[in-house]
Amino acid sequence: MNIYVMLCSIILFVYFMKYSECLLAQKLRRQGKSYSEILRQISVSKGTLSLWLRDVELTETQKKRLFVTLRQQNVQRLAKRKREEKKRRIATILQGAKKEIDTLLCNPLFLSGAMLYWAEGDKSEQVEAVKFSNSDPQMIALMMRWFRKICRVQEQKFRIALHIHELHNENSIKNYWSRITNIPLNQFHKTQIKQSTIGHRKNYLYNGTCSIRISDKDLFRRIHGWKTGIVEYLLPRKYQSISLQRSKIEPTRMSP
Repeated sequence: MNIYVMLCSIILFVYFMKYSECLLAQKLRRQGKSYSEILRQISVSKGTLSLWLRDVELTETQKKRLFVTLRQQNVQRLAKRKREEKKRRIATILQGAKKEIDTLLCNPLFLSGAMLYWAEGDKSEQVEAVKFSNSDPQMIALMMRWFRKICRVQEQKFRIALHIHELHNENSIKNYWSRITNIPLNQFHKTQIKQSTIGHRKNYLYNGTCSIRISDKDLFRRIHGWKTGIVEYLLPRKYQSISLQRSKIEPTRMSP
């Protein structure tokens, strides 16, 4: 008998606790609180909360706060979190790349490719795309080897873009660069063809400009880290923080 009474007491206690939580949830909802705000005070599932609050009416002001203001705030918080995660990821990649310099500098392929990319490669930190363009077939072949051996780029990630004049044969030039890069034609972008002016002399040795493109932001950051590491390793400290902005030079006035 005592066990039966005890079980009934426990059941009643749980029931009244849940009922009191239900009343509290409805009270908070009438105050215009969101589900997330209510769940911080009441430990129930979102499904149970939705069942409890399905008949609670909200004012227009409360609806605006919940479905416009709070949603905008959530979007802003998410964007801020993504920016912070991106900063941490970039910092990690840069530091890791800089640490590789000690072992990579003794590799002539690494050093030559890094220097060529530093001079001719795309360095836009807004786009963060790996791109190297040149018309010299030996230089393109060297950079393809650098991307494959040093950067470990997977073959399916390579894309080739060509710039040629309309006086030249597009198919033969595409086949030429396909042999140089060892990249199949189905990984070539649409060729950019420049109109030739009247009287333009046709150069039969001309094979256009070849652009190697790799859509890999992490590789772009790694290459940037290598460049920074090379600068810190080889240059005296006073040259490491030179601004890239051009200095303002006052025009020289000619004496009368």
